[in-house]
Amino acid sequence: MGDTSAAGIKALREKTGAGMMECKRALVEAEGAEERAIEILRERGLASAKKKEGRVAAEGVVGSYIHMGGKVGVLVEVNCETDFVARSEEFQQLVKDIAMHVAAAEPRYVSRDEVTPEMLEKERDIARAQAKNDPKNANKPEQVIEKIVEGRLNKFYEEVVLLDQPFIKDPAKTVGELVTEKIAKTGEKVTIRRFARYKMGEGLEKRADDFGDEVAKLAGA
Repeated sequence: MGDTSAAGIKALREKTGAGMMECKRALVEAEGAEERAIEILRERGLASAKKKEGRVAAEGVVGSYIHMGGKVGVLVEVNCETDFVARSEEFQQLVKDIAMHVAAAEPRYVSRDEVTPEMLEKERDIARAQAKNDPKNANKPEQVIEKIVEGRLNKFYEEVVLLDQPFIKDPAKTVGELVTEKIAKTGEKVTIRRFARYKMGEGLEKRADDFGDEVAKLAGA
């Protein structure tokens, strides 16, 4: 049996540009043999996605999704290279699925690159404090604590970064892996450029009746 560890999966991903779950499946199918796993990914059209990263994706679609009778609304821009792909049924469905996902999962960023250094450091400090305050970690060395911190940061990314979130229609893959699949199928660079999520009343102070009037009403005045 070859290498199907996390390190092996990461190495395969770096070489092929395919998603983590796709790399894991390919390695398992190849019984850990990296070269065979690369062949499997190429056969599925997933190993070429990384080569398309440098190409320009200036076409695309701005899609929308309205949920809960108008209580939540989403706009999302997804780009591709040609208008032909942008108008295809599969691409249109991808945009709808991403908009629906944003409505349900409430991401705050498209990618990890958008997380500010200040926010990341704040989350790192919180994760480190939590790890050190956990009695189970009392006698663990600093390098173990740091590994725990990195694990919690990855969880943070899964919660707030769109591309890292499990796709709501198929949690076995991330949104990023979904996009990688579409790159393989369309043969074009596909990117999620931006999104906006609106929730009715979000950020507004709720109206409160005057307390004196409320008491008077209860007293029958």
